[in-house]
Amino acid sequence: MRRREFITLLGGAAAAWPVAGRAQQPTMPVVGFLRVTSQADSLNLVTAFRQGLREAGFVEGQNVTIEYRWADGQNDRLPALAEDLVRRQVAVIVGHSNAAQAAKAASTTMQVIFVVGADPIRTGLVANLNRPGGNVTGVTFPTVDVISKRLSQLHDLAPKAELIGVLLDPNDMEVGVQLREAEAAAATIGRGLLGVKASSPGEFNAAFASIVQAGVGALLVGGGPFFTSQRQRLALLSARHAIPTSYTEREFALAGGLMSYGPSQADAYRRAGSYAARILKGERAGDLPVDQATKFELVINLGTAATIGIAVPTALQLLADEVIE
Repeated sequence: MRRREFITLLGGAAAAWPVAGRAQQPTMPVVGFLRVTSQADSLNLVTAFRQGLREAGFVEGQNVTIEYRWADGQNDRLPALAEDLVRRQVAVIVGHSNAAQAAKAASTTMQVIFVVGADPIRTGLVANLNRPGGNVTGVTFPTVDVISKRLSQLHDLAPKAELIGVLLDPNDMEVGVQLREAEAAAATIGRGLLGVKASSPGEFNAAFASIVQAGVGALLVGGGPFFTSQRQRLALLSARHAIPTSYTEREFALAGGLMSYGPSQADAYRRAGSYAARILKGERAGDLPVDQATKFELVINLGTAATIGIAVPTALQLLADEVIE
């Protein structure tokens, strides 16, 4: 072989080495993140989920990729979005109640992590909390269990309210359970209860018109990702009509709501990030017990209280984890 031919051959082989080396690099695992809300409405939950991954050694863009799918408030889009993630062959899909149900229906083998305020057994996500089996596990942040306490706190704020309203999302998996719990809690303190439902922002004005016309003196807002995504609008409507209102999580109080009490959904998503990391390391969802968020927060917005003419009892302020001036 001539010297010039040898150098040309050697140069071509050298140029190919980096390509071959890159081809042998392992691809980053992919996590699917599915919610019915918009991206803008879920930034705090995404941040918490990334934190859970990072605490377990996974950093987005460095050693893990996250594929986000947003239904922008349209529940009927969730099945198609879940199927898209299944076709993408992600390692695991993480989603709230309806999103997790869509992911479970889309595949019997894809690993699924739910983050729900509902009872995962009652809603059919798993059959057993300690050993779920199958391809699904997750984290719960129970909102139904605290309805009675929320109503009691609301009664302390508005003791003269003879009729209490509860605003519910009919698309929520446990809307019936929430209503029954609210009715029982209201009966315990000798108050009437009016149930009102809204499943889209366009129904809010009519819902509040019904609440005002009925003479509701205080309002409970039920749980679910839809209401969370509309927290600013709900807080504004309650303030406009001067209705003392209790919400499920601190984000409502930060958005101008009067009071919130319940488990931290952000903490639940952080825990879900930790579970996703365990699946990326080789564990199976069905072998991981359902986790439960244990961080509960009472937040009171004194600015909103002043706006609607409510005096917050000192005893209730002392119980609060956070008081917004």
